[in-house]
Amino acid sequence: MSNPDQSNPDQRPASEADPTRSATHNAGDRWLGRTLRTLFGSKVGSIRADLRTALESAGAAGFSPKESAMLRNILSLRERRVADVMVPRADIIAVQKSIALGDLLKVFATQAHSRLVVYDDTLDDAIGMVHIRDLIALMTARAAEAAAQASEQQPLPTGLDLKAIDLSMSLSTAKLVREILFAPPSMPVLDLLAKMQTTRIHLALVVDEYGGADGVVSIEDIVEQIVGDIADEHDEDTPPGVVRQSDGSFLADARASLEDVTTIIGAEFDVGDVTQEVDTLAGYVATRIGRVPVRGELVPGPGPFELEILDADPRRVKKLKIYRGLDKQNGGRHVTWRQAAPAPPSASPSSPPVTGEEADKRSSDTAPSKSAHRP
Repeated sequence: MSNPDQSNPDQRPASEADPTRSATHNAGDRWLGRTLRTLFGSKVGSIRADLRTALESAGAAGFSPKESAMLRNILSLRERRVADVMVPRADIIAVQKSIALGDLLKVFATQAHSRLVVYDDTLDDAIGMVHIRDLIALMTARAAEAAAQASEQQPLPTGLDLKAIDLSMSLSTAKLVREILFAPPSMPVLDLLAKMQTTRIHLALVVDEYGGADGVVSIEDIVEQIVGDIADEHDEDTPPGVVRQSDGSFLADARASLEDVTTIIGAEFDVGDVTQEVDTLAGYVATRIGRVPVRGELVPGPGPFELEILDADPRRVKKLKIYRGLDKQNGGRHVTWRQAAPAPPSASPSSPPVTGEEADKRSSDTAPSKSAHRP
C-alpha cells in the first residue's frame, strides 16, 4: 500500500504534469469500464459498484467462495471505523510502568500476547507499550555479558548466566517502553492501517473525547477484517457465545452479539430497533432497564424470553441465562420477574494489574474516571 503522507514532487495536477500519462490513464479507465460493463451487464457506475454487483451475482463471476468473501470484506473496509474493530476497554491487557520484569514475564506467559499496553497511574494515562522481544533481548544481553565476565576456567555451556538477570528491576528502569499510537473511535480503519505501516507501530490505543481509553487495536485486528479470524498455536478454542442447555435454556456470554443470539435461539428473540443502539446482550440488558443489572436479577427479555444475570460487577454484565417464557418453573414454585439484592463485592486482586478492568478498580478509590460517560 502506498504511503498517503508522501506528497507529489510535482505540485501541479497530474493531468498538467504529464498530459500523455493522463490520456493513457483515462483511456485505460474507459477500456476497463467497458470491459466490466460487457462482462457483468452494468450500465453506469464505478468499478467498485461493478465489482460489488459481480460478487453478489450467482457464481460470483468465477471467484471462489473464499476469494468472494475477502473481496467483499475489502470493499466494506472503507466504511468501517476504529470503534468497529477495537478490543473493548474491559478486555485490554495492560501493565503498570513500575511492574517488575519477573512479574512482566508471568503476564506474557499467561496472556499469550506479544505486545502489552503500559500505563502510569491508570489506563487513561497510557504511556506506551512493551514488546516481548525487547524483554527477551534485554535478558539475553545481560546474561551473555555476565557469562563473558565469568572465569574462563568455568565456562557456561550456553554462554548465558541467567542468574545475573535482575528480575526485580522495574519496566521503566529497564527502558523497554515503546511508543504507541492513539486513535479516536471515529477514525477510518484504512487510515489507521496506513499510519501503522508508515510508523511501523502496530498497536493503537483508542481514546475518547475526554482522553480516556476506550479500547485497543492491533494490526492483526485490522487484517482479520479482510481474511477472517487468525488463530495461532497459542489461541485456545472458545465455546460459542450462546450454548443451549439440557433444560431448554441458553447460557450466554454477555458480550455475545445480538445477531448471533438471534441466529442460535431463533427469530422469536427479536429485540427490534435496539440493534441500532447496541450490539451485545449486555448492551441490550442495560438499555432494557436503564442501568447495569446486579447478579441474580431477572430481566424481561424480548417476546417470551427472560434473562437471568449469573455474573456481573458494578461496571458490566459477564454471564447470563436466557429462559423461554416470561414465567419459569423452578422446583415447582412460580417465579416472576424480580430484582435481586446486590451480591457482596469481591475482593480486589492483589497481583499486579494486567487488565483494563482491574486497573480501573485499583484507581477508582483515588481518582475519578476521565470518561464519565462510560458505564
